[in-house]
Amino acid sequence: MHSSNLFSSNMPSQDIISPDQVLDKLTNVLGASNVQADPEKNEHYRMGWRSGGGTALAVLFPQTLLDIWRSLEVCVEGNCIIIMQAAKTGLTEGSTPSGNDYDRPVVVINTLAIDQLYLVNNNEQVISLPGATLHQLQSQLNTVNRAPHSVIGSSTLGASIIGGVSNNSGGALVKRGPAYTELALFAQINEQGQLVLVNHLDVELGDTPEAILTNLQNGDFDKNKLPDSGKMASDKEYIARVKDVDASTPSRFNADKRRLYEASGCAGKLAVFAVRLDTYPTAVKEQAFYIGSNSVSELAQLRRQVLSTFKNIPEVGEYMHRDIFDVSAKYGKDTFLSIKHLGTDALPRLFAIKGAIDAKFSKWSWMPKHFTDKVMQFVGNIFPKHLPERMIEYRDKYEHHLILKMSDDGIEEAQAFLKSFFATSETGAYFECDKKESESAFLNRFAAAGAAIRYEVIHEKEVGEILALDIAIPRNELEWLENLPEEIEQHLDKKLYYGHFFCYVFHQDYILKKGSDAKHVKKMMLKLLNERGAKYPAEHNVGHLYEAEPDLQNFYKSLDPTNSFNPGIGKMSKTKRNCSCCL
Repeated sequence: MHSSNLFSSNMPSQDIISPDQVLDKLTNVLGASNVQADPEKNEHYRMGWRSGGGTALAVLFPQTLLDIWRSLEVCVEGNCIIIMQAAKTGLTEGSTPSGNDYDRPVVVINTLAIDQLYLVNNNEQVISLPGATLHQLQSQLNTVNRAPHSVIGSSTLGASIIGGVSNNSGGALVKRGPAYTELALFAQINEQGQLVLVNHLDVELGDTPEAILTNLQNGDFDKNKLPDSGKMASDKEYIARVKDVDASTPSRFNADKRRLYEASGCAGKLAVFAVRLDTYPTAVKEQAFYIGSNSVSELAQLRRQVLSTFKNIPEVGEYMHRDIFDVSAKYGKDTFLSIKHLGTDALPRLFAIKGAIDAKFSKWSWMPKHFTDKVMQFVGNIFPKHLPERMIEYRDKYEHHLILKMSDDGIEEAQAFLKSFFATSETGAYFECDKKESESAFLNRFAAAGAAIRYEVIHEKEVGEILALDIAIPRNELEWLENLPEEIEQHLDKKLYYGHFFCYVFHQDYILKKGSDAKHVKKMMLKLLNERGAKYPAEHNVGHLYEAEPDLQNFYKSLDPTNSFNPGIGKMSKTKRNCSCCL
């Protein structure tokens, strides 16, 4: 790191302060309304979206970047563990505490209130602050005919931009790869135990943390002619990787050391204040094609030919197995209808309201578990059939479903290819979607992840836990759909497969039978994936559910030598590491 871009905290050196003193100082910095130490009132922010959670000294709600910095100073002074959190949409428990066995007090810093976005360099790039969401970015870019680096693929509306960068999230766009940048502004605790601010945004913002953070928050910098240092603000090599269909390794996965760089892939081992990312021209025309097949090898050949021969790579290629099609159609119907009729702008607010109601109801012992989910499911069932006829016909005919979206010159290329490819096929077919069919296909796919959870909730008395894996398989694999042995099959109520087909990244949700041991089944699953040469997790990062590979462990240690930020992820140690200040 260049010394000119590194700024130290002005916090005076002194003895470690007590937890009560930490709370007092944080209250003085943020105000009482932005510090929540009551475990009943901050429970939502301590619990994972699907699973996980733990205790915390407090949850903080800073309103400015400078608030975050000053909160970090207090946490360092109090020898606290720091967990940075935004939308909390991750699926591997990585943005909340995990258990109650930490060796220091835990402080969660929720950044959602700080959501400014600044379009720079003639709208060709964006600078995002920590609370800004992908949905917000997409809406803002629509006004200037630009497109974002990523769109939501499998999780939920509200995912933050910096959360995606921090976790190498991939999304659904074939051309863009994992969320990646080498331009960021962040705080870290160095080997001396000192809090430092590192400005690698390549934006001149001032000479002190206070000036830098205030100027950035207020947008007080030249947005039109930012310098080009040659650092990447996106994964510019991804198209070449995904087109290499003969490679024996996956195209993208969280532990890929080629895409671990400071904020990118940091998984909360830094406090990231801002990232700078590329934006993209919007397509003039887009066309979706709906493909059905009963042959795994047929779709494998289709993928290979599209990626290796097309001049225009697809925008999106989303896969659904018939079983997740059914589950999404029934148990994701309320999500589908909400987006269709209320619009995406309303969804983040509705999710937040639902979360608040769930948190309140969970404290009433007489209230049925998952009450809001059951009500929403009941309401969704009242509405008439919502999927177009041709999609239903393909559901009945074909086990495998692929939604292919092409743009501009790629449309005619796909039309000619698909006509030729399926001309003599006895196992597959396709149709060109009209506007309603295209919207419905992608909404049904979008609702899949939440629908899998809803299925488990509605059938909680009959089925066991849900085991959710996101995996990346080798690019040269032809038998891309797994064949499970009986020792695993006997534990499964449902197997739900969906994912980003051209990237060969799959989400595999398993609903276990009642009484099956999820940890035992997962162990067998991971052994099978290792034998296939798969990498996991592919997009949601290791969190507290997976063991980090050696490259990833070393990366985390280099970012956070004292193990103060988000300790325990990757199944690493939660205890403080020695640093020169402790010797």
